[in-house]
Amino acid sequence: MSICGIDEAGRGPLAGPVVAAAVILPPPKNGKWGRPKGLDDSKQLSAEAREELAAQIRAIGVVGVGIASVEEIDALNILRASHLAMQRAFEALIQTPVAAIVDGNMAPELPCPVECVIDGDVIVPLVSAASIIAKVERDRIMTNLCPQFPGYGFSKHKGYGTPEHQQALARLGASPIHRRSFKPVQEALAKFAELRAAS
Repeated sequence: MSICGIDEAGRGPLAGPVVAAAVILPPPKNGKWGRPKGLDDSKQLSAEAREELAAQIRAIGVVGVGIASVEEIDALNILRASHLAMQRAFEALIQTPVAAIVDGNMAPELPCPVECVIDGDVIVPLVSAASIIAKVERDRIMTNLCPQFPGYGFSKHKGYGTPEHQQALARLGASPIHRRSFKPVQEALAKFAELRAAS
């Protein structure tokens, strides 16, 4: 009788996939949880702390990861793509949970009862664990993609809309991993077209 926590990383960036994780942690033994110490919302942790915790979570827990591509984000919208990634993460678990706890206020369709918890990545350790796995996985993806698309700085900002990233977009145009359905990308592409036309 296990429950999984589910969360995603990458709803806000202008580039790259959205990644979700589903995590089951061991039940308490002798009144003590077997979960790693220091679980928190992934955004509140340093990259080093996330990497260390992710390794500990994988060592003791059951983990599933799901990804929705840039093409799926543009075709479906980011909310539906996030839910698709969550469904894939759930399906990737080698153990079937009896229920799931999801961060936020909208639940993906899953073959079990789902409880939504706003700020679940802070409040619920299972969801915190999922947020850490999702963030670490997505950061690795963006770092690995960086050499394929030089000039954007993906390994640094991971696709988020930093000033540096938006300047690169205006200068270079969009790469194949940019989300063309996102307004800042559309605006940057318009600026890029204007610069090209003026040159």
